[in-house]
Amino acid sequence: MKLVGKFVDKSGTGYVNLRPEDDEDMWHLYNLIQDGDLVRAPAIRRVQNVSATGSTESHRVKLNLTIQVSRVEFSSSGAPSSSADQASSPAGSSSAAPTTTAALHISGPVAAENKHVKMGAYHTLDVESNRDVRIEKVEGWDSVALARVEESCVPGRGAEVGAVVCGEGTAAFCLLSQHMTLVTHRISVPIPRKASAPGTSQYEKAMARFYATLYDAFVRHIPYTSPSLRAIVFASPGWVREGVFNAMMTEAGRRGDKTLSKALREKTVKVHVSSPHVHSLVEVLKSPEIVAQLKETKFAREGVVLDKFFKMLGVDEMRAWYGPDHVRLAADRGAIGTLLISDELFRASDPKLRKIYVELVEGVQQKGAEVVMFSSMHESGQQLNQLTGIAAILTYPLDVEVVEAEEREAREEERRQQETETVGGGGGGVG
Repeated sequence: MKLVGKFVDKSGTGYVNLRPEDDEDMWHLYNLIQDGDLVRAPAIRRVQNVSATGSTESHRVKLNLTIQVSRVEFSSSGAPSSSADQASSPAGSSSAAPTTTAALHISGPVAAENKHVKMGAYHTLDVESNRDVRIEKVEGWDSVALARVEESCVPGRGAEVGAVVCGEGTAAFCLLSQHMTLVTHRISVPIPRKASAPGTSQYEKAMARFYATLYDAFVRHIPYTSPSLRAIVFASPGWVREGVFNAMMTEAGRRGDKTLSKALREKTVKVHVSSPHVHSLVEVLKSPEIVAQLKETKFAREGVVLDKFFKMLGVDEMRAWYGPDHVRLAADRGAIGTLLISDELFRASDPKLRKIYVELVEGVQQKGAEVVMFSSMHESGQQLNQLTGIAAILTYPLDVEVVEAEEREAREEERRQQETETVGGGGGGVG
């Protein structure tokens, strides 16, 4: 993302002008733009003109429109499937970075004068890459939104892990960046049961087709030449990953693709997972090999922290709290060591609810706690969302039932005190 312009005063009033460049930038915008915001972006509108003779003609006009947001929709890129009999890429094909395929649609009434469109007319802006988007927040820019802008504009980002999660005859190709997990492609090749007889059995022929299909899909969908790519992961149950890696190395050598051979030698990590499905990426990110190699990345940190929370929940549940009410109680007592919170909570349509979460984050940070913001486009973020979207690892044990009883007693004591003051202050004057 490019920061084209920014003016935000100390009160949070102002605007930010951004230029999205890839899918992850679209995801950032989706998390930044809320109901009620004023958004200005390029648009195409069909305009009708009436001539002097009374005839009507219609034509499309390019213009910049400002709307007051009432709806925001995001869809990530799909993952088409292929089989062994589909067209293969030519020999010697090289890796290309995936194109921007995420879609972001922002709808609402037109909120600024325009000679082609009436004020209040409903319009949907289709945000495009390399087109500027100006965002002005009516409720003001809070610390979480400004931090998102700053993070989105860090240069040199991109997919940091290319992963192939495979089983016998199946493979899913995934790209992991700081905030997104994209399944870019899937393949499926029928594999018969392994024959006992050696030689060129039906099984071996089918596996050869699988390896060839996988190789061609890999060079199309994994940007192995990208400087930002830090690891290439082959994950599978059993020993499928070993066969896939060996077949990839052999075919790269046969085709004379020295770049791919070098990338595979230097960046490959082979990980055992329990099932050949995309959700196994959570296991991948917790593996010691990946943690050691990617310990500074956001998504690896998410996986490690979530794993730590679940382990704590199993061995010392008084130090593992989750749910908005319970986490706020722990925060009030200064007991939070690590706060786990999903970005989904900050997309609340109610600005008051968002403000509660912003103040919670700011409060625990001021007390020295670590805040880990989970992306709901990662498997770890989706797991956290299933657990209410918010959790905390405490620095010391707290019994939920005891704390709730203390809270009830404090409220009851406050009520009794108010009643006492009311009675005491209601007496008449001296006769």
